[in-house]
Amino acid sequence: MEEIRIPVSPGELIDKLTILRIKSERISDTDKLANVRHEEAALAAAAKVLPESKELSALRDRLLAINEELWDIEDGIRDCERAGDFGAEFVRLARAVYLTNDRRAEVKKAINLLLGSALVEEKSYADYGPDAR
Repeated sequence: MEEIRIPVSPGELIDKLTILRIKSERISDTDKLANVRHEEAALAAAAKVLPESKELSALRDRLLAINEELWDIEDGIRDCERAGDFGAEFVRLARAVYLTNDRRAEVKKAINLLLGSALVEEKSYADYGPDAR
């Protein structure tokens, strides 16, 4: 099959690269790891056009940390599911998904604005109030 190429914002590209980095560190299945590393190499090559700066590096680090949090949250949700536990911890983790994803979207947007991207992802959800965070 011919490779599909699409325009993508820098924030989305960096986000995907941080997720692939996490996968490459946490997945042990060799077949899956080969696929992850192949995709990571292809996207890293595309990312070479991005200008480096201290600000971009800091945003990339924040995005990596947020995606690591999300990975752990999702693992926790799956642990609760496996145990059939849908109590307070499950609810806390489920809420943490969207709260953490909102932080993730903020960092991706900051990357796009920093780099002057023509593509900027927008989210449109009802405000859940200051007490939710």
